[in-house]
Amino acid sequence: MATKITTHTELEVYQKAMTGAMEIYVLSKGFPREETYSLTDQVRHSSRSVCANMAEAWRKRLYEAAFISKLCDSQAEAAETQVWLEFTVKCGYLTRDQATPLYRIYDEILTTLVGMINHVDKWLIRQKR
Repeated sequence: MATKITTHTELEVYQKAMTGAMEIYVLSKGFPREETYSLTDQVRHSSRSVCANMAEAWRKRLYEAAFISKLCDSQAEAAETQVWLEFTVKCGYLTRDQATPLYRIYDEILTTLVGMINHVDKWLIRQKR
């Protein structure tokens, strides 16, 4: 029997996003100082927002549209993170070998979020009448 998930931190997709965000944080410490208020802040912000939006979605499971909206926000942030990762490689701040595993993590996150949206009834809290 599967264990019932009671908090967003128990979601595997949330854990992947947290791991990705923390890895980005560590790697971005080595970015040039002139990128502090642009690329560094952007990639850190978008990767953290994936997690934050999932947490918000989890707490909005009573309302289907709100839940889906927050999952879509999380998707958007995951895709944005992938764009920033691409810039980090093109600018020479990360090697392709460093960025590719992170990019793939965000692909997995995006796939899972799409699955959650496509099977929204599995996640919603239904009020008893």
